[in-house]
Amino acid sequence: MKATPTVQEFIFGDERPFASCHAVTLALLASGDLLAAWFGGSREGAGDVGIWLSRRSGSTWSPPLNMAEREGLPHWNPVLFSPDGRHVQLYYKVGVAIPEWRTMVRGSADGGATWSEPRELVPGDRAGGRGPVKNKPIVTSEGLWLAPASVEGRYWDAFVDVSADEGLTWRASNLVAFPHDESYEGTGLIQPTLWESSPGLVHMLMRSRTGRIWRSDSTDGGRSWGLGRPTFLPNNSSGIDLARTETGILALAYNPVGMPKGPRSPLVLGLSLDEGESWRQGAIVEIDPGEYSYPAIVAAGEELHLAYTWNRTRIAYRRYIVQP
Repeated sequence: MKATPTVQEFIFGDERPFASCHAVTLALLASGDLLAAWFGGSREGAGDVGIWLSRRSGSTWSPPLNMAEREGLPHWNPVLFSPDGRHVQLYYKVGVAIPEWRTMVRGSADGGATWSEPRELVPGDRAGGRGPVKNKPIVTSEGLWLAPASVEGRYWDAFVDVSADEGLTWRASNLVAFPHDESYEGTGLIQPTLWESSPGLVHMLMRSRTGRIWRSDSTDGGRSWGLGRPTFLPNNSSGIDLARTETGILALAYNPVGMPKGPRSPLVLGLSLDEGESWRQGAIVEIDPGEYSYPAIVAAGEELHLAYTWNRTRIAYRRYIVQP
């Protein structure tokens, strides 16, 4: 198996209204247009950081559009989700510090042409965030929306937010069990990416600080989750994302660096034919020194759309064809 690149470009050029950018997300529309969103400002965590959106129509990206900002209040980690290619949800975090951030959402019924006013996803809920924290939700075979979620307090803890009414209300699953080490604060699992292998069987891969990507599985459609376990895939405590092609090949974008807080290069695509039990290298996306991180990936047929942070100054976009 391999993934062959067909498009390689940046979403915007030198003329941009922010110095730094990070944490891109993608949504593919029924029209064939592609939406991308990210956070941008002077630096991550600064009070001028807002959420920005661009649309790719044909072969052209629109200029970045500011979707959310509030002076003095950092914005983080947008997540786009379009369950039918027309309705779109834009989730994002707001807060001075990650452990206290809350999740906001805006919706569009016309493919991102117009948007509702922002609202809190779960009003008055605990600080730390509900709903998707970095990666896109999925719709299961029984119609549930599963949002890959996590919180970052004393420990990192991953869970899934479950909605049976298309995002109107949410119920949090159990936290994925992890053998916390009391001597090391911050140990744990965050930022899951999800897929369903067959009706009722749902799986997640997660970012960790152990030097490995971790996995958990659900046998009840994502409502509850089993013990987390390490995979053999290296992880440098940086974001990952996964998509499934029409023929069932899993494509995982990640930095294969088995060192906590290690370099965020190279960036590769791994491919799996057995529901993530084994992986083959499908493509090397970036290999030069630098930061190539926080990938977002969506699939259409055997085509992959990939975007990622490029040295904190650009958002790179790549398109691949997967060949079995």
